Amino acid sequence: MKKIVPRAISTEADQARPDARRGRGAVSDVASRYDTLRRQREDDGWGVWDEPEPLKTVLHADTSRSIIAWNKSPDIPFDRSINPYRGCEHGCVYCFARPSHAYLGFSPGLDFETQIMVKRDAAALLQKELAARGYQPAVMNMGTNTDPYQPVEREERITRSVVEVLRDTCHPLGIVTKNFLVTRDIDLFSAMARDGLVKIFLSVTTLDRQLARRMEPRASTPPKRLEAIRQLAEAGVPVGVMVAPIIPMVNDMEIERILEAAYAAGAREAGYVLLRLPLELKEIWREWLAEHYPDRAARVMKLVQQARGGRDYVPEFGNRMRGEGPYAELIAQRFVLASRKLGFNEKRLRLRTDLFKPPSRDGRQGSLF
Repeated sequence: MKKIVPRAISTEADQARPDARRGRGAVSDVASRYDTLRRQREDDGWGVWDEPEPLKTVLHADTSRSIIAWNKSPDIPFDRSINPYRGCEHGCVYCFARPSHAYLGFSPGLDFETQIMVKRDAAALLQKELAARGYQPAVMNMGTNTDPYQPVEREERITRSVVEVLRDTCHPLGIVTKNFLVTRDIDLFSAMARDGLVKIFLSVTTLDRQLARRMEPRASTPPKRLEAIRQLAEAGVPVGVMVAPIIPMVNDMEIERILEAAYAAGAREAGYVLLRLPLELKEIWREWLAEHYPDRAARVMKLVQQARGGRDYVPEFGNRMRGEGPYAELIAQRFVLASRKLGFNEKRLRLRTDLFKPPSRDGRQGSLF
């Protein structure tokens, strides 16, 4: 794994030029909480700036020795997950996972969407961990931190190899994604669905293509996500929708419309998350607001803070996903009423764990017992 190292980091004065960061979400490479040095770009008086190179995606081999991440959070209904990638090329400016890139020595800003760690031995690691003595199956989740179907997956195919292991071992799987690329693996999902082993959620943040382009520039367009829901449902794969994150005065007016469109496409379960701004994400989000919505930035943040006890973010369990106070309560009521009216969540599918067949520990043949 890449080690954390002190490095020089740009300040707001060294924001990437718009023409260099076309197709990216963050405005700059904000300093991480681990950076010790800073640099600042200054005009030398000649009035000529170097022409910037477009920001390119760089892949780094992730040599982690394990693939299953375990958690004990009471806010989420699972205790294990797999992230084939760290960092995410989708570039969603609001992504709560951005600060995790600081652990790798990268900025949670533009680095998060351009410097991607890839776990090419993920399938082999997973086989080893599933074969461990005493392993007890429960739903394995993908897409809980970074998207398993982000653009680099088209060539890397790491996520598909992981799903193949889970299919072969009859291990239950849950996925959250923003990418139409998930439909590539319908052959695997439909086979798992017949045994009650898979459920997939598409995250739909907005139906406005222009807003989506600004806010999540390399994720699939809203119509493509709805089409992914439709194709999965038609293939017999249980599918749901996540309206996430809900952002005051940016997309909160779309809750009912998103739910209606997703239900019409075939989604039957639904959930939501209120905007979360942990650690460096506060600065990243404020920069984006100042650039794209300067006229409403102060009002947006006022409502965010109203739902977070007067702060930008409250990390405590029980609060961080939904918030509290009048605005958060209004969002909850609207979501529940719209979901109930449409028929969402009338029956929540419980994935099976009794079919699990652990892989052999020697990698050659199965156990006799």
